[in-house]
Amino acid sequence: MSHDRPRARRDTQGRRSGTPVQPDAWTFFRQWLRNPRAMAALSPSSRQLAKLMIEQLPAGARHIVELGGGTGVFTQALLEHGIVPAELLVVELNEELHQLLMRRFPAVNVVCGDAQELAAIVRDSGFTDGASGVDAVVSGLGMLSIPRATQRAIVTGVFDVLRDGGCFIQFTYGPASPVSRELLNELGLKVERAGVAWLNVPPATVYVYRR
Repeated sequence: MSHDRPRARRDTQGRRSGTPVQPDAWTFFRQWLRNPRAMAALSPSSRQLAKLMIEQLPAGARHIVELGGGTGVFTQALLEHGIVPAELLVVELNEELHQLLMRRFPAVNVVCGDAQELAAIVRDSGFTDGASGVDAVVSGLGMLSIPRATQRAIVTGVFDVLRDGGCFIQFTYGPASPVSRELLNELGLKVERAGVAWLNVPPATVYVYRR
């Protein structure tokens, strides 16, 4: 994942998503070979990790943003959870993965863009359609490999689009929160460790951030 300016392309087809297919692990691995720091892992996230992430959604959550859609593991889990495709916005910077997501999920709002510009992406897409804000942001970004200034821009943008009581759900391969205590204090955020997906490769810990 680089941080070029977004190319705000999105799917506008109204078709229902087709039969679920397995994530394209080879596509993911090829992108990792091109930019290991951006991809953060050798393979897509596991269904155990996706389940743990989904369990952290607020009760009755409808409007969901996913950052770093990858090959669609979290996207598929969100749809299976009952999130309506039109109420799911997936932001993916990598062009090849963006195209893959649009093919897999033609009814979902899939944007090729930079997570740093999330507030503008949500505003320009009309995603929440006048609603009070996004209920949750689910992130597959490799936050540990992201520079501090970029991380700050991303987290600030996330809380700009979240409704009151909404949450930011992020996983990490590290031993502690990938968002530093300094940044949490600066933005007035609190964090909760939700659990560990031990079967993921490598094992991943899920954190939930709220204001």
